[in-house]
Amino acid sequence: MINRAAIAAARRQLATQPDFLRTTPLMRVSGRSVGVDCGEVWLKLEHLQVGGSFKARGMLYRLLANPVPESGVIIASGGNAGIAVAAAAKALGVRCEVFVPEVSPEAKRARLRALGAEVVVTGAAYSEAFEACVARQQATGALQAHAYDQPEVVAGAGTLAQEMEEQGGRLPDTLLVSVGGGGLIGGVAAWVESRAQVVALEPESAPTLHAARAAGQPVDVEVGGVAADSLGARRIGAIGWEVSQRHVHDALLLPDGAIRAAQLWLWKELKLAVEPAAALGLAALQTGAYRPEPQETVALILCGANFDPASPA
Repeated sequence: MINRAAIAAARRQLATQPDFLRTTPLMRVSGRSVGVDCGEVWLKLEHLQVGGSFKARGMLYRLLANPVPESGVIIASGGNAGIAVAAAAKALGVRCEVFVPEVSPEAKRARLRALGAEVVVTGAAYSEAFEACVARQQATGALQAHAYDQPEVVAGAGTLAQEMEEQGGRLPDTLLVSVGGGGLIGGVAAWVESRAQVVALEPESAPTLHAARAAGQPVDVEVGGVAADSLGARRIGAIGWEVSQRHVHDALLLPDGAIRAAQLWLWKELKLAVEPAAALGLAALQTGAYRPEPQETVALILCGANFDPASPA
């Protein structure tokens, strides 16, 4: 069970490595400054975290909470989780092997190698890379880290919301959270519980949670589009699904064009360089997919910055 107590315990464990994780800034602006008629917009700048994404929290906790064998740690990832594991492994002095799908950007592969990880590129999608990773783990006995569906990973992600509440002095009225496999929204929603509204956001081309809600259970979906490398899970994780059933108000879909436009706006207007997955919250506001009340405070989690700025997509 992932709940506030589990997240608080993760925060205490992570505090034993004070030189690794960063307390990322909370930027607070008026709604009108981002073109929205609401009281205030909070931007949690988690793209400034170690490794360029929120994943560093859960991956470090996974390694701290479990014995790591001589064969090290192994993971399948679209990129961000792998980078986070590689950074944590480097900090702790353990081996790391990362399986990435062919869709993963070269910028993320290069970052993995720079962190000392052995990179294996295999499969057209994350699910195929994951299957290969599991086979390798069974052969080596390495500690398996999962990109989004392990208790430590989800609880670690939840520390982001705990930190935000402390920085803001309260919770915002609504949190708009990008969803891939469900690790981030699982952790955030478990910390928030019913004290604020949590809204899930997904690309139309990768609707894992939306499809699960329609079917009444997790189901496989086809994935693609501008955020496929970081939001490319084909099925919502069991933990994220369970938490979302209790604490997620709605799941909204956004077109790739709106996501890309929001990503570019964040750079041009605020000089925030983030990957497409981090732009869904702003896209939801700017397209009207989510319409806040006039005095509402809305939080956006800028969850990652691992992208190639020279790429057109």
